[in-house]
Amino acid sequence: MAEIRFWEAIRRAHDEEMANDPLVIAMGEDIGVAGGTYKATQGLYDKYGPERIIDTPISENGYTGLGIGASFLGVRPIIEIMSVNFAWLALDQIANSAVKVRYMSGGQLTAPVVIRSPGGTAHQLGAQHSARMEKVFMGIAGLRVVTPSTPRQAYGMLKSAVRCNDPVFIYEHELMYNMKGEVPDAEFFHPLVGSEVAREGKDVTLFGYNISVHWCLEAAKLLADKHGINCEVVDLYCLSPLDRAGIKKSVSKTHRAIIVEEAEPAVGVGAEVMAIINEECFFELDAAPKRVSAVNIPIPYNHALEKATIPHAKDVVKAVRAMMGK
Repeated sequence: MAEIRFWEAIRRAHDEEMANDPLVIAMGEDIGVAGGTYKATQGLYDKYGPERIIDTPISENGYTGLGIGASFLGVRPIIEIMSVNFAWLALDQIANSAVKVRYMSGGQLTAPVVIRSPGGTAHQLGAQHSARMEKVFMGIAGLRVVTPSTPRQAYGMLKSAVRCNDPVFIYEHELMYNMKGEVPDAEFFHPLVGSEVAREGKDVTLFGYNISVHWCLEAAKLLADKHGINCEVVDLYCLSPLDRAGIKKSVSKTHRAIIVEEAEPAVGVGAEVMAIINEECFFELDAAPKRVSAVNIPIPYNHALEKATIPHAKDVVKAVRAMMGK
């Protein structure tokens, strides 16, 4: 089992799936000659050529629509939108074409398309390059939405998504591409549904996804070492459909829940998880669920203000201590 970086895991999945099926292609801005902004297709242009590693113009609506149309005919495109901030421009193609064609054609057509995109708050990229759009994609019926928190997940999810006959959106966090983690040497496919318990615990459940899983794990260690509070950390790697059974199982065990997200709280992942908790395990709760979220404003460019706008592990610690009365 090798330890590799997040971007290397994604590149490996690209390479294996393209080698496996000649109908798998990749397309996006600067993914060819340049190898991708985050190196996810590095070296694949030379290996597979410009007809399968396709450099596109800066036209998200155009090339996303082209890839979705090709998927109707059996091609399996992996579309990279360089920044999720510009996925707004492709929403018409995603929401009105890819996710609806199976239903509107009575099952005669499918859209086996994968759309990958990095997002989240990186370092001083400004409001227009710091969007957290997961809530938008979660709200599109018929679209699978997954978000890896480790290189292992990034590798296995992309491979599963390529072979799925539904459209899949993979949301990757920009700060995680150089993160290292173990990935099995043998080929494997990660589920596109469910959740994972990243740390067992008994006192309170911390729900996170992509980068916030790591804040939860850091907070859980601090709480255990300094305050004797044993937190369970649940990785919600699948945002649509959310794992209702997994959420219920953990809350029924700990009887307390805090949802941690980098995004603004309004109409977000935390709000939906809280609704599930109230619907599925209200009578299991020993305390009202809480959310740890970003301030509900556009992300500032100034570094100090940017840092103050988004939550961190210390905010999770504070929320847990308040809930536990410690």
